[in-house]
Amino acid sequence: MTSNKETPLLRVTELSHYYGDQVGCEEINLEVYNGEILGIVGESGSGKTTLLKIISGLLPPTQGTIEFDKRIEGPSDIYQMSEPERRLLMRTDWGIIYQNPKDGLRMNVSAGANVGERLMAVGARNYSYIRAESNDWLNKVEMDLGRIDHFPKTFSGGMLQRLQIARNLITKPRLVFMDEPTSGLDVSVQARLLDLVRGLVNQLGISCVIVSHDLGVMRLLSHRLMVMKSGKVVEQGLTDQVLDDPQAPYTQLLVSSILPI
Repeated sequence: MTSNKETPLLRVTELSHYYGDQVGCEEINLEVYNGEILGIVGESGSGKTTLLKIISGLLPPTQGTIEFDKRIEGPSDIYQMSEPERRLLMRTDWGIIYQNPKDGLRMNVSAGANVGERLMAVGARNYSYIRAESNDWLNKVEMDLGRIDHFPKTFSGGMLQRLQIARNLITKPRLVFMDEPTSGLDVSVQARLLDLVRGLVNQLGISCVIVSHDLGVMRLLSHRLMVMKSGKVVEQGLTDQVLDDPQAPYTQLLVSSILPI
C-alpha cells in the first residue's frame, strides 16, 4: 500500500481522557493523511477503544484537540462544532463501522432502507435513484440482491457487517472508523470480508482508523501501526516495520503472542 502524505486529514493533539482517577488514554498525538489507514492495537484495557470513541466523536475528551480538514467553513476541532455540524460531518465525510453491526444498523427496517437512508440524510429524495444506489452498494459488498427488502435480523453476522459497510460507504466518506470489523466471524468469512474492505478502501481512496486485536488484520489493511499500553502509545511506525522488527518490549510481547489482545 502507498499513502499520500500532504496536509493531515485528521490531527489529534495532546489528547487525554480520564474515567475518574483511571486513565482511558493520555497525551495522544496522531495524524491521518488522505488515503492512509492507521491501525491501533493493544491488549484489553490499553485505551485503544477509548481513543477510537473520542476521535470518532462519540466520547468527549478530558483535554486535547481533534481537528478534521473540513470542506466547509467553521471550526476544525470536532468538539468545537455545534451538534448539528457534528451530525452532518458524521453523515457525510465520516463513517463508523462498529464491532457489533447491530449498533450501526436499524434492525427494524429493510437492508435497502438501511443503505438508502444514508443517502436521504445527505439530501437524496428520488426513490428510484435511492433504490438503484442501494442495489449497487449491496452488490459491491457481495450481498444477495434478493435480500434487499429483508430485515437485518434475518442475516448472519458476516452479512450484517457487509450491510453496515455498504451503509457507511454509499456516501463516499473521506474518513472511516472501524472497531474490530472482523471480530466474531468465522475465519473464511473474515478473509473474504477483509479482501472486500481492502478493495473498497483502495478504490474509493478512503482514509481509515482501525482498531483490531488481530495483528494479521493490521498487516493486511494498515499502512501505519500504533501500539498502546495503559492508555499511552508505546510504539508506532510503518506496519511491516513494527510487526517485523518491534522495538518496545511490550510490542515484542504482542507480536510473539505472549499477551492476549
